[in-house]
Amino acid sequence: MKLTKKTHACVRLERDGRSLVIDPGTFSEEDAAVGAEAILVTHEHIDHFNEDRLRAGMEANPAAEIWTLRSVAEKISAAFPGRVHVVGHGDTFSAAGFDVQVHGELHAVIHPDIPRITNVGYLVDGSVFHPGDALTVPEQPVDTLMLPVMAPWNKISEVIEYVREVKPLRAYDIHDALLTDLARPIYDSQIGALGGAEHLRLTPGESADL
Repeated sequence: MKLTKKTHACVRLERDGRSLVIDPGTFSEEDAAVGAEAILVTHEHIDHFNEDRLRAGMEANPAAEIWTLRSVAEKISAAFPGRVHVVGHGDTFSAAGFDVQVHGELHAVIHPDIPRITNVGYLVDGSVFHPGDALTVPEQPVDTLMLPVMAPWNKISEVIEYVREVKPLRAYDIHDALLTDLARPIYDSQIGALGGAEHLRLTPGESADL
């Protein structure tokens, strides 16, 4: 499986000429979903969901389909009848040749005064987990964790504890568009030293074989 990092929380997974994209949001590239056969969206916040990005991917490939939660599906399904699927915690499905399990129900707490919205994470082929904006721990081992390192709803101690709890073989940074280059070495050293897993970072457009 080939993993390609896009800007912020968006990633592309490819195998055998087929591709799946997760969370092509406003911070990601305009063509982040173009060429994908399957597009997964974790929740409705703009840095994870951008309607123009989804439309570009769906229009570029008439066979492309979207899997997401109801709040996002309601915004896009009318434009693509039969191609947008609503999923929730515990669901399983096949997309672009990948087996996907859905884990999680709620976005992490930003502030007690801000109502929590629905958020789901996706475990792809029982190996790669993208949690969206939550620190959801799947009920089975994870080889590769997409790690949200910097957000208004987390702090580095929580990120480190999350890696420890999931116990992946490796953790790749996502949700990092707001993290300055000045701060990255601090995050790299602390998560790498304390998380208990190999901690890795890809620049946007860079790929790795899993």
